[in-house]
Amino acid sequence: MKTLITGSNGLLGQKLVKLLTENNEPVIATSLGKNRLHKILTGYTYQSLDITNEKQVREVLTHFRPEVVIHTAAMTNVDQCELEQEACDQLNVKAVEYLVSSCSQINAHFVHLSTDFIFDGRRGPLDENAIPNPISHYGRSKLQAEEFLQKSDINWSIIRTVLVYGVAYDMSRSNIVLRVKNSLEAGKTIQVVNDQWRTPTLAEDLAMGCYLVAQNGRTGIYNISGEELMTPYEMAIKTAEFFKLDQELIKETDVSKFTQPAKRPPRTGFIIEKAKIQLGYQPHSFEAGLKVLKSQLALT
Repeated sequence: MKTLITGSNGLLGQKLVKLLTENNEPVIATSLGKNRLHKILTGYTYQSLDITNEKQVREVLTHFRPEVVIHTAAMTNVDQCELEQEACDQLNVKAVEYLVSSCSQINAHFVHLSTDFIFDGRRGPLDENAIPNPISHYGRSKLQAEEFLQKSDINWSIIRTVLVYGVAYDMSRSNIVLRVKNSLEAGKTIQVVNDQWRTPTLAEDLAMGCYLVAQNGRTGIYNISGEELMTPYEMAIKTAEFFKLDQELIKETDVSKFTQPAKRPPRTGFIIEKAKIQLGYQPHSFEAGLKVLKSQLALT
């Protein structure tokens, strides 16, 4: 099944290209600018693509005619989205409209990545029937894209996820595990909040969830995340324990001590029973995820 991936230079995009090529699936990897994967992966086609350019989107999808489009590209920096709302809307909303329109023309299945930030964080973990109520512009943009997709005439899937971590080649953004590890190794004291709750997701697990949805032609909404509900402080302590780093450098704090442009939902996390039953999805534990990450760091 021919699959086109947007955002192939990103963490999830890289994991998807690797997973699909390992399964001998034809892959068109697309991202803005140059291909970051050419030194580490083969067996796929790369095409530079600006998803905010409607004409370019139409031309690329019409040329390659994928059966499935997995859309991982987005503006995901929550504070940047709050400060640059027009740019956020272009990447997170308008680009989805362009991709959906082109998928309609070529009859492609569109798999869209979404987020727990479409919820207000008053309770959690949440299942697929929870009512969205975003409290940041990032969350609003992702919900707007979901709503547009659900009203479309194409075959669609929405995969919602939470706090993705992992290692990728030539990464442009870090994640909580790597930030904690790198800071502690440098001997830096870090402030980590204890009043937010998430179910952190290993990037490989998220890629597998996308793969299972696409391969089985599943439509609708699926929660794909880890299962363990933890605070960032607990994640930091577990990371320090695993890598045998100084836990005394981790200082417990709360959100009130930080000034950030965008609000974060206090408590989310996902119930993943639907994905486990319908897809056979089974995520790593957080400790097992750290082992995966450690093995990959040894190769970089």
